[in-house]
Amino acid sequence: MATVSFAARDSRTMLRRNLKKALRYPSLTLTVVIMPLMMLLLFNYAFGTALGTGINQLPTGSGDYIDYLAPGIILMAATSGALTTAISVCVDKTEGIVNRFRTMPISQASFLTGHVVGSVIQTMTSIALVIGVALLMGFRPNATPVEWLAAVGLLALLTSALTWVCAGIGLVAKTVESASNIPMPLTFLPFLGSAIVPTDSMPTGLRWFAEYQPFTPIIETLRGLWLGTGIGSSAVIALAWCLGLALVGHVWARRAFKAGAKR
Repeated sequence: MATVSFAARDSRTMLRRNLKKALRYPSLTLTVVIMPLMMLLLFNYAFGTALGTGINQLPTGSGDYIDYLAPGIILMAATSGALTTAISVCVDKTEGIVNRFRTMPISQASFLTGHVVGSVIQTMTSIALVIGVALLMGFRPNATPVEWLAAVGLLALLTSALTWVCAGIGLVAKTVESASNIPMPLTFLPFLGSAIVPTDSMPTGLRWFAEYQPFTPIIETLRGLWLGTGIGSSAVIALAWCLGLALVGHVWARRAFKAGAKR
């Protein structure tokens, strides 16, 4: 019990450190938030009429393209937020602070825990901001409180999973630049799913990829929870992807951290 208590205390200290660092240097967080907001504005106002007209069955709600678009862009906020973890972990590694932590009598797991929990808090705050802007633009979900809670829980689970993966990327990246570039495909992978248009409208090869990549079932589950569209097996597949990514990311990050201590 004492070991667990010390680990929790050290993790809280690391979390406080990372949150204070984010408040003092907000440029990275703001940059990550701006990208989904720009995409939301661009696709809704510049392409919304053309894309909305081409979609035969819009989700229930106001009937506008924003109802179809918003869940995918909100998910993009989760993928963008994970980038901050890779960068911040790599910065600590390249500046030598990680080696300093290793010589101190603290829980070795607290370094990664503090980064991951801090990033999840920042990303969920960014997601709330994107949801608020989407509501101002006309996004009209008809979800019950329980469905809202399920949607937020799914986003939190996805954010945690991607954050652990990006923590591993930050530990193995040689430079901060590579740490920021390696996870970049995660940000745009939702566009190769059903974030912008239904997968049925895509060419055969791209449609196959879009239907079987991890973000499409997550987007469809969010749409179903918020707008009452059919979910089918998407919820189970979405949970499986999130849990699988979380497990792989957690194991990878822990091993990468231990491997760095042996060098």
